[in-house]
Amino acid sequence: MFKNVQNVFSILKKITKFGGNMKRRDFITKAGLGTAAVAGATLAAPAIAQERKVLTCVSSWPRDFPGLGVSSQRLMERITQISEGRLTMEYFAAGEKVGGLDVFEEVASGNSSCYISADYYYTGKHPGLAYWTSVPFGMTSPEWCAWVKFGGGQALWDEVSGEFGLKAITCGSTGTQAGGWFNKEINSADDLKGLKMRIPGLGGTVISKLGGTTVTLPGGQIYENLVSGSIDATEWVGPYNDYFMKFHEAAKYYYTGGMHEPGGGLSFAFNASLWGSLSEWEKAVLTTCAYEEQAAQYEEAMAKNGEYLAKLVNEHGVKVRAFSDEVWDSFGEASAEVFEEVRDHSPLAKKIDDAFQKALREIGGCKAQFEGTFVAQRDRVLGLS
Repeated sequence: MFKNVQNVFSILKKITKFGGNMKRRDFITKAGLGTAAVAGATLAAPAIAQERKVLTCVSSWPRDFPGLGVSSQRLMERITQISEGRLTMEYFAAGEKVGGLDVFEEVASGNSSCYISADYYYTGKHPGLAYWTSVPFGMTSPEWCAWVKFGGGQALWDEVSGEFGLKAITCGSTGTQAGGWFNKEINSADDLKGLKMRIPGLGGTVISKLGGTTVTLPGGQIYENLVSGSIDATEWVGPYNDYFMKFHEAAKYYYTGGMHEPGGGLSFAFNASLWGSLSEWEKAVLTTCAYEEQAAQYEEAMAKNGEYLAKLVNEHGVKVRAFSDEVWDSFGEASAEVFEEVRDHSPLAKKIDDAFQKALREIGGCKAQFEGTFVAQRDRVLGLS
């Protein structure tokens, strides 16, 4: 069959070259093709169509939401584009198929193919999952990516997510996140006592140790809880993403870089059995597109955060604050206790924390000497800090 198709293309070239005055019947005869052979060549296309797969993806983010939501939808479109339609993503935003925080179980059970979320929402399953979003006093986005892709972080991620029937890769990064929105100033650690704050992951455990009460809410429920007074404070992402959440309508104090998410990473997690059934080419397409979007999301946030911080201040009267050294020291002391509790959870949790802390000191320590020195001096000379 393949040789017959080659003959067709060869004769087509000759027709084009010499004026194309050969009749259709003569063309078929001289090509040595009968009707069945022509039909066979035509039917080759459905074989490609049979290779096409539809994967169902559920997300923790609202549809069309600037930043996180748009990034997820962009990834879905990119996978279909790069695979030339052989992989089609059926995407469901938060609440369209399951709740925003129910995606883990949805995919682990095999009801959907994959999810996009932040794995620190699921520390109740295993505290080690937090390390693949962000942990207090942890890695910035570039440091975290270095660890995951080149420092052994992916293998550990495979190990902990594999316990739940999942295979996860990174598909997003928000950069260093804001300390959060508060309805009062935080001048000392005492101001955190009695505070009810939406803050997930190990960062939430730190706030609890300092006397606060923490809750985990999906993005679509934060605003109403903040406006109603059900919570006193919340963290989300950064100026670009936060602007569209309209938190400034309920809380006027906006704290810059927080301890809880120095470099939030997002998870594109697949049902492990499904992942194992994919070809190496399909896995490569999904991984390549996810890595591309991971970089794009981070770069988009970096490009837009300054613009939207200015909008919050100039158009909505938001008061930007930074935590004092006293508050940071309190965060640090509480974080040390939290990490000890994580390590006590299980041998795997200890293995994860050991590897993460070692990589943090190697990657972050070197970065501090080179990039850190430069940035500090650049900001001093140019008056940026």
